[in-house]
Amino acid sequence: MKIIRSNLFSNYPELTFGFSTKTGGVSPEPYCLNLGLNTGDEHENVLRNRKLFFDAIDISENDVSLQKQVHSTVVKYSPSPQHLGECDALFTDKQKNFLAVSVADCVPVFLYDPLKKIVAGIHSGWKGSAGKILTLTINELHERFDVEPSHLIAYIGPCISAKNYEVGEEVADMFEDDFVILTGEKFYLDLKKQNYSQLIQCGLHSDNIEVCDHCTYDEADLFHSYRRDREKSGRMFGVIGVN
Repeated sequence: MKIIRSNLFSNYPELTFGFSTKTGGVSPEPYCLNLGLNTGDEHENVLRNRKLFFDAIDISENDVSLQKQVHSTVVKYSPSPQHLGECDALFTDKQKNFLAVSVADCVPVFLYDPLKKIVAGIHSGWKGSAGKILTLTINELHERFDVEPSHLIAYIGPCISAKNYEVGEEVADMFEDDFVILTGEKFYLDLKKQNYSQLIQCGLHSDNIEVCDHCTYDEADLFHSYRRDREKSGRMFGVIGVN
């Protein structure tokens, strides 16, 4: 099983972080290591895959907080491991509460404050990015826990690259020109760059931001991609928490 790690997060031994790939699962092709229940994959296979992944990053599935991602700008606090319902960002100040973000192209962003031991996991598709869910999460951390953005460490995980993310003009118009690439009459959106910009504007230091260069669409042997595989696409998990 191949797991994507963060070089920045690896500097903090108290922090657990791992991002799954397609490799090492029990589901038949094309699902492989699929961790999403609403995908067409067999329910029992998904549960077995989740246990395999959680075991691989050395956590218990009973210590994981989940969310039903609906492309919103809803941010929720998780006081203990549980299913938080419909939202697209989770944060917690509790140990042994590992936050899971499901991914199949959208931008996953993970935050850690090493001073206050607070973590957050954000799912930011075009709707969430346009609504600045990442900024809303950082503001929530500041208001609730007095987190200074300059202290935050951030990891932008595997997602679809701009060259593969064609959108309609109505979606492109929601974003600043810096994040839209016009090729002929086609519009392409750079969500990774847009979320990086949100981090900088919020006050994070560039040295404290790591941007993964993997593309979920291009690397078909390694990642699930909804844009590429549609209904046959599985889901990856990114998980972050303090031991």
